[in-house]
Amino acid sequence: MLSLRPQVGISCSRPHSTRRSRSLTRCFDPQNPVTSVNDSSVNKTCSFRPCIDIHKGQVKQIVGSSLEGSSDDKGLVTNFASEEPAEYYASLYKQDDLPGGHIIMLGADDASREAAKKALAAYNGFMQIGGGINPENAAEWLDAGASHVIVTSYIFQDGKLNEERLQELVKAVGKDRLILDLSCKKHNGAYHVATDRWQKISSLVVDEQSMSKLGNSCAEFLVHGVDVEGKQSGVDEELVQLLADQSTVPVTYAGGVASMDDLELINRAGQGRVDVTIGSALDLFGGPISYTEVVFWHLQQRSSS
Repeated sequence: MLSLRPQVGISCSRPHSTRRSRSLTRCFDPQNPVTSVNDSSVNKTCSFRPCIDIHKGQVKQIVGSSLEGSSDDKGLVTNFASEEPAEYYASLYKQDDLPGGHIIMLGADDASREAAKKALAAYNGFMQIGGGINPENAAEWLDAGASHVIVTSYIFQDGKLNEERLQELVKAVGKDRLILDLSCKKHNGAYHVATDRWQKISSLVVDEQSMSKLGNSCAEFLVHGVDVEGKQSGVDEELVQLLADQSTVPVTYAGGVASMDDLELINRAGQGRVDVTIGSALDLFGGPISYTEVVFWHLQQRSSS
């Protein structure tokens, strides 16, 4: 069992020297960065997956449901805007041995693209990238240092899953480098995938049938609970249970985490098969949860797996 006493190198201030952890290198091979962090053969507990959200070149935490796509950002609800560049956070995650996190560009502007590439370079081969990914630009992002590309809206057309587009992506990058974002919203009693900055509700229901089928075309799923995301109002336990029961590939949940107790809830409801991302609730992003404490919790989970 790892000691949870504070160690040099875990910090929510500026990064210090790089450190390798026995508990994490065991399940993430730096010589094979595309291996899923929570590969079913090695990971039996919930892991923490860090994130970096970039909006107009700046690291921010935004309530996703307020992203309406207008150029003037009217109605946008911003929980946090950082004075630190994106690569600062990537360097911190590298220092604390937190592979498998994701970078999301909330817009396709040049400033966000540049910031994302700097972050990928800071933790080369160990972070995923999403936001405007398609078959034409996916290779560019892998070449820039992304371990995987994350896709949602491209594979949907007129509110329906476009299987031809999905296969184009698989052909372009391979299923082992592709993560499907199935972020969803409760609609008529079922969880429907939300696309186009979560403003459109698709016809695709997140259930056993869809997850089994889509799992054949990707390495992982990333799922935000749109109804609770960014609100620090508690997690969508029903959705976490659904993901644990029905996902055939590694899956990461995000949305509503407000305390350390919520991490334990996700671990239990997710049966150790669902990883977790925390955004605006972390003190790194102005929230109440200690990043250092989350890293200690993560190390404890890894040491017991």
